[in-house]
Amino acid sequence: MLKKKSSLVVWGAALFIAWNGLLLLFLWSRPPSPAGDRLTAEVIHLAQDAENELERQKDLLRQIHRYGQLWGRGRLRTGIAPPRPSSSPPPLADPAGAVLPVLVLACDRSTVRRCLDKLLRYRPSARRFPVIVSQDCGHAETAGVIASYGDAVAHIRQPDLSEIPVPAEHRKFQGYYKIARHYRWALGQVFRTFRYRAAIVVEDDLEIAPDFFEYFQAAFPLLLADPSLWCVSAWNDNGKEQMVDVGQAELLYRTDFFPGLGWLLLAELWDELEPKWPPAFWDDWMRQPEQRRDRSCVRPEVSRTMTFGRKGVSHGQFFDQYLKFIKLNDRFVPFTQLDLSYLKKEEYERSFLPMVYAAPEVKVEELQGNRRRELGAVRLQYSGRDSFKAFAKALGLMDDLKSGVPRAGYRGIVSFVYRGRRVYLAPPSDWTGYDPSWS
Repeated sequence: MLKKKSSLVVWGAALFIAWNGLLLLFLWSRPPSPAGDRLTAEVIHLAQDAENELERQKDLLRQIHRYGQLWGRGRLRTGIAPPRPSSSPPPLADPAGAVLPVLVLACDRSTVRRCLDKLLRYRPSARRFPVIVSQDCGHAETAGVIASYGDAVAHIRQPDLSEIPVPAEHRKFQGYYKIARHYRWALGQVFRTFRYRAAIVVEDDLEIAPDFFEYFQAAFPLLLADPSLWCVSAWNDNGKEQMVDVGQAELLYRTDFFPGLGWLLLAELWDELEPKWPPAFWDDWMRQPEQRRDRSCVRPEVSRTMTFGRKGVSHGQFFDQYLKFIKLNDRFVPFTQLDLSYLKKEEYERSFLPMVYAAPEVKVEELQGNRRRELGAVRLQYSGRDSFKAFAKALGLMDDLKSGVPRAGYRGIVSFVYRGRRVYLAPPSDWTGYDPSWS
């Protein structure tokens, strides 16, 4: 079928070019006149537009043909299957051997090369970790960069580049609407068209750590086994170098805050989210109680991604104050050889919560004055929204809350390093839940 379509396109192109040649020869042979010049220019313009459209269609056909060959050779076979009665893939017999594609969301940053170079450099297996770049915006230079990788990456393109009607008060947020539309389309391709079991999502302005793939490979079985988890993230929102313990790069946490910025999700979660996917601001939407449903993510002490994209639809919001200072892990941790069962909900709460509330309570002035060093790990207790924000601001943490949840927090507790010692910014021990009005 593909060969037949290819032949038709080739014959159509030949006829089209011949017709254009005859038409242009006729027009150029006519006596010159102002009206004739205008007509000639218009016809040439129309012919060029038609040729450009034909090229786009041929490019799309080449993509389909190339993916067909790859699927036929088994290059993208895992996760792709004929449609099944159930939308969710079957359970995995061997989670440790699962294929985890990396979906790269790209638009108009030609610096996507920095992201792709590290992904291809650090991935341990092209079969286990295929890279799919989904491009929005139709930016030619960025498309050229992606194409330069050949078969090392799969390049898919968002077909709908139209403007999105938005409320008048949201005109300046048009970019966020396009991003949400792109995410929906790209995740749909990964889970509905390619039929993968799970996917790691990154954006084109992220650089990864050497153990990025090791981390996700090790955490994937945990995500499958614990229904109280809904994602694994490579990101620590408070991961500035002076606020993490680089000597404990293997340390992982549960967090109630959806971190994003390099995250793993299952196909079942997409089954749940896709029907109600929002028109804009998808990441904040993910942080609402209706979507989170009391589930948590896994996040690291030291981030496995860092962002180098200051310019974007957010116009560098938080970049200069926080994001550019995030410490990217540079020490390989063999996560697949470690026991991560401590992150399962029951075991985590049996160990983490007593450790936090056994830590001596101190005042913020004592922390800032670097006093009571003999206490080791300490706890700073907040009583409400205002005190949380005041303490966070005083200590250099991100102080914004989403639906009442602090960044990197678990049961309201934020763990970080301040002047070389562990600090837990925590609510009272009788904490009863998040208050969405704190946002």
